[in-house]
Amino acid sequence: MAARGPFKTPPPSLPPHPAGAQGEAAEPPSSAADAPHGLGASRRSVIPAFEVMQITGEVERRRAEGRDIVSLCAGEPSARPAPGMLKPAGYTSPLGTAPLREAIAGHYANWYGVSIDPARVAVTTGSSGAFQLVFLAAFDPGDRVALASPGYPAYRNILRSLGVDVIEIPTGSETRYQPTPALLDAAVEAHGPLAGLIVASPANPTGSMLSRAELSALVEWCAEQRVRLISDEIYHGITYAEAGGPDARGVSAVELDPEAIAINSFSKYWGMTGWRLGWAVLPESLIAPMEALASNFALSPPAPAQELALGAFSEERYAERDAVVAGFARARALILDAEPALRWGESAPSDGAFYFYADLGPQLERFGDSLGYARALLDGADVAVVPGVDFDPMHGTRTVRLSYAAGEAAVEEALSRILRFQAPGG
Repeated sequence: MAARGPFKTPPPSLPPHPAGAQGEAAEPPSSAADAPHGLGASRRSVIPAFEVMQITGEVERRRAEGRDIVSLCAGEPSARPAPGMLKPAGYTSPLGTAPLREAIAGHYANWYGVSIDPARVAVTTGSSGAFQLVFLAAFDPGDRVALASPGYPAYRNILRSLGVDVIEIPTGSETRYQPTPALLDAAVEAHGPLAGLIVASPANPTGSMLSRAELSALVEWCAEQRVRLISDEIYHGITYAEAGGPDARGVSAVELDPEAIAINSFSKYWGMTGWRLGWAVLPESLIAPMEALASNFALSPPAPAQELALGAFSEERYAERDAVVAGFARARALILDAEPALRWGESAPSDGAFYFYADLGPQLERFGDSLGYARALLDGADVAVVPGVDFDPMHGTRTVRLSYAAGEAAVEEALSRILRFQAPGG
């Protein structure tokens, strides 16, 4: 059995369906025979926990014990807006208030130069809520949905819990850790027709981005193959291209195809992680299904968070958040400058978001795998990083992710500790 707490042994690969014609599922976490009254957990709940959040809990526990932990773990910006004065609030429309949906549509006109009908905007309980509702609205059990590996584990785990077949597309430096039409053709050849494709730009954990030409090629492929494209754009605005340049904040899929789905959130660029507010821009055919699902699953998004978010799109707030992104850029530069001294292996481009993802290279000879390295680093240097097993079930035992969302001072201190830790005799 896997160890309790963070740095667990990677779970065995999961079946493509919770049960049924594709084969028997793995045994639930607590079998019916062992549970009180013979009632155990469902097969659909047999998914891995998110290692990042497990480690975050361990960091909190150690800090409570008085340890000076530097955490490069969670993708959570340190600067968040003050809540201000919030009015008493009740339920809103299942897809959010009209003023907020209009403001989000205005944001697309401002950043991307595209006109979006506010009726196509669905405000959700975080981007996680958007993924759950969109996956339910767009896919049936047994559908095949492709995504890049390494990638954000919640895509895979939510889809599998819904009975959807996840087709992982192995990526590397040759495609800048993004899927391509050629890789998708190979996936179809190996697994059969796809119902969906999930892309992320900037991506978690790699930070890599799709250019306009690359995203356009994927949009065209999906249109030709009748594949639903879902674009995770949660890190838009946190990019390191030349300010004011073309597509400096990222390219939205809805610029290229009104049938694409774009998902975003107030958590990253705006730093509102705990307010749990996101959105999806939908094709017209999914508006009614999403409203029906949302009205049953959540009734409405959090009303106080929606009120606060109305101020997110002012020129003052954009300028404030761009200054935060400039701080991320300085923290990123510290890591890139230290890369030769770290003596790790190949790293991903880190075009955007606030992540540095790298193979540990020679460090694996000393520590065995990324879980051993992360465990030893936390125990020996009080620095928390994330082993890659969350993001890449095949090769994640070789990789780690550093989040520089904590800012320059935390990154500088963490790098100093890492270099001392890795030094001979450290």
